[in-house]
Amino acid sequence: MNKKLRFPAEWETQSGTIVAMPHKDSHWNAYLKQSQNKILEIITHIARFQPVIVVYKYAKDVALLQNKANIHLININTNDTWCRDFAPISLIKNNKIIMFDFIFNAWGLKFAANLDNAFSKKLYKSGILKYISKNISLKSKHFILEGGSIDTNGKGVLLTTTQCLLESNRNNISKNKIEKKLKKYFNAKLILWLENGFLSGDDTDCHIDNLARFVDSNTIIYLKCNNRFDKHYKALNAMEKELATFRALNGKAFNLIPLPMPKAVYYKKARLPAGYINFLFINNAILLPIFNDKNDEIAINTFKNLFPHREIIPIDSRILLRQGGSIHCLSMNIPSI
Repeated sequence: MNKKLRFPAEWETQSGTIVAMPHKDSHWNAYLKQSQNKILEIITHIARFQPVIVVYKYAKDVALLQNKANIHLININTNDTWCRDFAPISLIKNNKIIMFDFIFNAWGLKFAANLDNAFSKKLYKSGILKYISKNISLKSKHFILEGGSIDTNGKGVLLTTTQCLLESNRNNISKNKIEKKLKKYFNAKLILWLENGFLSGDDTDCHIDNLARFVDSNTIIYLKCNNRFDKHYKALNAMEKELATFRALNGKAFNLIPLPMPKAVYYKKARLPAGYINFLFINNAILLPIFNDKNDEIAINTFKNLFPHREIIPIDSRILLRQGGSIHCLSMNIPSI
């Protein structure tokens, strides 16, 4: 039994996943059918391995998911689809799931967030979580935090970026105060702050889930730019050097695994945040974004070698990039107890 509060790693056993469907009243409207079909594909893959709570505004958008095994539908209105950032973040304590409802302000008031900020309470009050676990509680935290801005190794270490968490459009308090809050909320012993790295087209002020993530308690996989003429080259190489300086709680360096950037992806002349770091752990599988690029195969083989006992499921994610995210961004995992 877990008597102490713990923030589980995403590769640990999960009890379910939350996904929100795009709707015609959101920014997805210009290519709604394409994006809905892609997210239906993702939901169908997840449901092969674990329960999925699918959030929708209009019933017709989820008609194909009615009465499907492992899929639980709930009608909650949302501003957007990126529930990694507005859904509750789940921890474990005393054999119970403790969900934290942080404040969501749409990445620093960049977009409307009134519905998404109210999402966690509506989800909890709806009763739909009973299909995931009967031992779930929800606690509100008066602190602005997005799920995509932090990553954990499951053993008391958090990985994040200074550019996001110290941005004045979030909490606008000192790094020291933010670190104390993170350690308190997540029972963390060590916060690793990345000061370098970015991904063009990312509206989040540099979320960690596009740059570098733990794949086990001692290993970090990260985005690498090999093209010295690409605008990411300098920042991502500085990030690589910075990652090499990080030390675990035992004083040892982390194992580092680079994933090359795919070639630039554009929509209406705007560069989109294409990268392989926005993958999703589910039970016994990984959903991996791909981009019809020569480096797709490198990413697929890297994950096959890292996780020989998991099914690696490539998902062409170019349509998702048009709204600034990918597979990890549009989903939220709930741990198992």
